[in-house]
Amino acid sequence: MDISITYACLLLVTGFLAGIINTLAGGGSNLTLPSLMVMGMPAEVANATNRVAVFVQSITALFGFKKHDKLDTQDTGAIMLPTIIGGVIGAVGAAYAPSEWIKPLLLGTMLAMAAVILIRPAIISPELGTPNKRVKDTPSSWWWLTIAGIYGGFVQAGVGFVLLAALAGSLRYDLVRANALKVLCTLVFTLASLLVFIIEDLIQWLPGLILAAGTMLGAHLAVKMAIKVKADTLKWFLFIMTLCGSVAAMLS
Repeated sequence: MDISITYACLLLVTGFLAGIINTLAGGGSNLTLPSLMVMGMPAEVANATNRVAVFVQSITALFGFKKHDKLDTQDTGAIMLPTIIGGVIGAVGAAYAPSEWIKPLLLGTMLAMAAVILIRPAIISPELGTPNKRVKDTPSSWWWLTIAGIYGGFVQAGVGFVLLAALAGSLRYDLVRANALKVLCTLVFTLASLLVFIIEDLIQWLPGLILAAGTMLGAHLAVKMAIKVKADTLKWFLFIMTLCGSVAAMLS
């Protein structure tokens, strides 16, 4: 697929912004999916191509969080397993489900998360010093992570909010460490869904890789921001992004 310089620049800039948003909160795909569809990609192809950028962005952010010692690894196996299972289920569903299912699912998720952050902020942002829980001791977290994986495998956009609800809400990680684990989960189920989309031949590699270059730069910067920003600031950034995600879903 031939890409003009103007369109390549659009993908780079959009990817950069999405990399920041996805790493700090979620919903960056609300920018990248329309950017991919501008060139006439069908929704399912744009959805699949977007995963290339999300995968690269997740690797970049994960290394950044690990470098700053913000990635808790003691329970990662138990956290990743349900997200992998859910990611495969969601990706298979996305490959065959009608594209018109994406909008109501995205909108419903965004509105629900905005309500949670506004009405019960302690759910998504535990107080400092709150002890973490393990998946084996919190059965509900297993189901939340599976649901997050299914959602992420199916639509990707906004999955960060669902993962943060599972990690900060049910397992009580602070937002910075929850973001680090969110990135790990996103990497895992994105890889699973990416394999499905490769098999189904739904990925346009050139625009996907250009977008990935932008998200990689954005994720690198966002990790540095996440380490320094106050928890309340991060919480309100998360709230604003959910509202933006809701508007994007309504207008798409």
